[in-house]
Formats: sequence, C-alpha cells, structure tokens
Amino acid sequence: MFDFDEELKKLPNSPGVYLMHDDADTIIYVGKAVNLHNRVRSYFRKIVGRGPQIDKMVQQIARFEYIVTDSELEALVLENNLIKEYSPKYNTMLKDDKTYPYIKVTMGEEYPRILFSREMKKDRSKYFGPYTSAAAVKDTIELMNKLYQLKTCNRKLPRDIGLERPCLNYHIKQCMAPCQGYIGKEEYRERVEQALDFLNGNYKPLLKDLEEKMTQASENMEFEEAIRYRDLYNSVKSVAQKQKITDSDGEDKDILALAKDDTDAVVQVFFVRDGKLIGREHFYMTHVQGYDNAQILLDFVKQFYAGTPYIPRELMLQEEIADIEILEKWLSTRKGGRVYIRVPKKGAKEKLVELAAQNAHLILSQDKERMKREEGRTIGAVKEIAALLELEHVSRMEAFDISNISGFANVGSMVVFEKGKAKRSDYRKFRIQSVSGPDDYACMKEVLTRRFVHGMEEKEELNRKEMNHEFGSFTKFPDLLLMDGGRGQVNIALQVLEELHLDIPVCGMVKDDNHRTRGLYYHNVEIPIDTHSEGFKLITRIQDEAHRFAIEYHRSLRSKAQVKSVLDEIPGVGPARRKALMKHFGSINEIKEASVEQLCEVQEIPEHIGQQIYEFFRKG
Repeated sequence: MFDFDEELKKLPNSPGVYLMHDDADTIIYVGKAVNLHNRVRSYFRKIVGRGPQIDKMVQQIARFEYIVTDSELEALVLENNLIKEYSPKYNTMLKDDKTYPYIKVTMGEEYPRILFSREMKKDRSKYFGPYTSAAAVKDTIELMNKLYQLKTCNRKLPRDIGLERPCLNYHIKQCMAPCQGYIGKEEYRERVEQALDFLNGNYKPLLKDLEEKMTQASENMEFEEAIRYRDLYNSVKSVAQKQKITDSDGEDKDILALAKDDTDAVVQVFFVRDGKLIGREHFYMTHVQGYDNAQILLDFVKQFYAGTPYIPRELMLQEEIADIEILEKWLSTRKGGRVYIRVPKKGAKEKLVELAAQNAHLILSQDKERMKREEGRTIGAVKEIAALLELEHVSRMEAFDISNISGFANVGSMVVFEKGKAKRSDYRKFRIQSVSGPDDYACMKEVLTRRFVHGMEEKEELNRKEMNHEFGSFTKFPDLLLMDGGRGQVNIALQVLEELHLDIPVCGMVKDDNHRTRGLYYHNVEIPIDTHSEGFKLITRIQDEAHRFAIEYHRSLRSKAQVKSVLDEIPGVGPARRKALMKHFGSINEIKEASVEQLCEVQEIPEHIGQQIYEFFRKG
C-alpha cells in the first residue's frame, strides 16, 4: 500500500519530473518541477480554485514517482520525452504529428543537387523551409530544374564522368549533363548560386533575364524557345507572388496564437522565413479542460518544438507564458543559436498575432460545425436505428455478404461500423470451405459460425491468461448484426446464434425489386424507414460496403485463378516459370502473341518449353 504521508516527506528540494499513477498503474500525468518537494506536495493540499480537471486527476492518483535531474532544463527535456512516450490522460496533448517538407541543396557534393526532404540533418546541405504544402515544394523543385538544369541523379561526379550516356533529363533540357563533362565545375557552381538566390526570394534578376531571352527568341522567330521562356517567366512570377512580405527585418520567426472552448483548443502557427510568410498550419490540443490559454500555449511550445527539425530565431506568442527563460535556453540549445520568445504589444507584429488568433477562432468554429454535421451522419444515425428497433444501446454493427458466380469461389465478407463509422481494421474476408455450389444460405451459415466460434475461442484464451483487454476483431461482439437480405438471411443468423448460445439482435436489410434498400426486417416484421433520414443513409452505406468488400475479394481470387488455370495447363510450366513469364511479358495476351524465340528470351524457359508454350496457344 502506497503511504502518501511518508512518500511526500521523502521528496527532495531538487528539480525533476514527477509521474502520477492510477490504481491500474497507468501514468495519468507527467509534470516537471523546479522544486519537487514543493510542487508534488501542492497537489495534496486542500486548495480552492485549482480547477475541476486537476481535482479529478488528484482523486485518481494511487501512487507517484519522481526522477531527480541536475537542472530545470534537463527536467523540461525529460518531461517532454515522457509525455510523448506515455500520452498521459491529464496532460494537454498535441494531437497532430506532422512532418514538414524542406528543399535541400546538397552543398557538400562537388555537383550539388536540389532535393525534396522531410527532415533536416546536420550535414553540409542548405535547407529551405519548412513548407506546409508538399505539392508546392515539388512544383518549385521541378521549376528550378527547368531553370538551372542541375543534376538530379545519384551519379558520383567527377568520378563517373563519361562512364554512361546522358539520361532523359539532358534531352528535355532539364540537365546540363555534367556527367558527360558538357558543363564545367565553375559554371555549374554559378548555376547553384543562382538557385540559392532564387530560394532566398531574390526573383527580380531572374525575371529580367527570362523576359530578355523570351523577347530575343521571339525576334529570332524561335517561337518554341520563346514559349518555353514565357512559361518559365509565368511560373517564377507565380512563385514570387505567393511569397507575401510580412516583416522588413528578414528574420525567421513563427507566430503562434490559439482559440479555445470548453473541450478543444486550436493553435494557429504562421511560418515566416526571410521575412516572408511561406505557410500556415493549425494544430489541435486535447485534454484542455481546466487549463488556461497560457498553459495550453506553453504545452504546445514544448511538445511541438521538441519534434520539429527546424527552430526559427524568434517565436511571437499571443500572451505571456511561464518558464520563458528556460524555454529560450532549451530552444537555443536545440537550434545551435540564440532563440527569442516575445509577446508583441503593438505595431505590425502585434497585428500578425491577432491575425493568427482570428484564424484559430475561425478554424475552431468551422470544425465545430463540421463535427456537428458528421455526428448527425454517424452517431445520430446510429441512434435513429436503435430507436427504430427499440434497442437501448447500439455502437458496433457488423454486416455480412456472400459473393460468387455460379458457385465458383464462394467468399464472404464482414464489415464493421462503430459509432456510425467504418472500422476497416476489423474487416474480415472468408473463403468458403464447406460449400461447393451456389448456396448463399449455407455459405452465410459457415461464415457466421466461423466468425463467432473464433471470437469465443479468443475470449476463452484471454480468460485463461487472466487478461482483461481485447485483441483481434473477433473478440468484440456486435450490438447489432445486419444481414444483406430479409427473412431467410435473418433466420440463418438466428439459428447460428442459438446454436452458440449467443444473444445478439439480428436485423435484415430488405431490398425492393430494383435492388435498393426499402426497410428493415426485425422480429419477423418488416419495418419501413424514412429514405431521407440519416439512419437510412447509414444502412445503405453499410450494405454497399459489405457488398463492395465481398465483390473485391471474389474478383481478386477469380483473377488469380484465371492466370493459374491458363498457364498451369501447359506441361513443364510451374509457379517459377509462370512468374517469370508474367514478369517478362506483363500479360497473358502478350505471352499468346510471342514467338518461340521471344519466349526463350526468358531465362527460365528452355527451347523445348518455349516450343510447348507456343504450340499450346495455337491448338485447335
């Protein structure tokens, strides 16, 4: 038994991190402290105004532990790592885990390249970004390859000069072929410097040069070249216009502001690089009940900048937060240069923070509306179905379907919807083992029996091992079983459940003559359903999904069977030769059309086998 009084007395007057555990020994909160003795003891004093969320957390603490550190900075780093590892229930958590694209110029190479990168490494390369749009980064790199014609391949130069022919990029004028020595190292480096100038936002010289080349080509009646320069000019101009100037000092900075309601918070970040707004992104923070804006913003800064590879010189925040000095020290250490955290009170910078806050409020309100509509389509629809069938609780619904063509390759599908949303990780396919002909009822009986017997066996295994969690999609049984049909399918399901002594409601999805859902069959009665209701739309989605999933599985089996049935009928062609043939020719039709000589070009096919394949496709 954990003795709180004794353990509280042992707390040292040192910086460190503390971890709160509940009675299941789950870590529910991680915090850092300048003085562990004072900080941890404060949770167990009777303090009014501490907030309902913290009071609720304290009531669940069964024990605590702590880790002493040498400094507050070490405590901050350790706190971040532990929060990331354990995702405690009562810590505000950064919900998004995004990686941002960068443009990388490999300055450590003798012939540098311009590449797309998702991470910043401590190498000799130059990085530009982060950008919020991967597509925009790829478009920019493509444009720069057209403009400066730098190499994109992995050939080691100058070692490999002249060893291979130039690639396609040379022929389409997107590379000057340094691999052939067609451009000297000095001239190549000049192009690299021009590319760096472009990435730093200096577009005017390039636009002027392109305009002059376009005019010159037009005067020389070289109209194809003129069109090429015109397109490049327009592309550069488009990129230049997107780089909106936000500050005259040309510094890298992130601008942060948040919006919050009772349950959610959104942090908006504007990314400013070299004085230009290159993008913006919003992030959700969870578990925010009971925390003020300053605390949420503090937790965001710690968690976000612990994970992002690039840290700007300045963070501009909406309001003052705690631990600014220690945060600046930590960020400066991570960056390898001085980082400042500021809260602007007036002027253009303060207006930028206001703009970020307005964006955060807008995103929060829009998402609330979207979530409300989504809830109507999902949870609201499930409640409609439950009310229609007079069931107290419905969350998990499972639907089954059978697919075959004249009894060939009978298959079954199981799709799962939880709270009105498809749970694809729990979908399952069944290849029918006991039925050879087109008997949908017998197939359905086998599928349902296998599904529930498997689930019961898994539960038995869990009980034997005294484990209280669930694993696999079969362990969790549905609150409602949906059958793709009326009375016949429902009776099959009820028969299986009765044999297995299971009590699960079963409902049929009845179709009209045009194969459209018209109602539900439940307790031997067909119940009409409003075709405009969200409940009806959900039933239709589930039915379509079960049908689609079964058809796709059947089609894949049919396709494999066709390949096997044709080639495996040829004497001397087994799995290895079949695979080699398909890899070489790509399709059965190409194999059919091939000559004996072409067939024997496949390494695994000797001449006599090639002759047999050739004759096989020309019989009769």
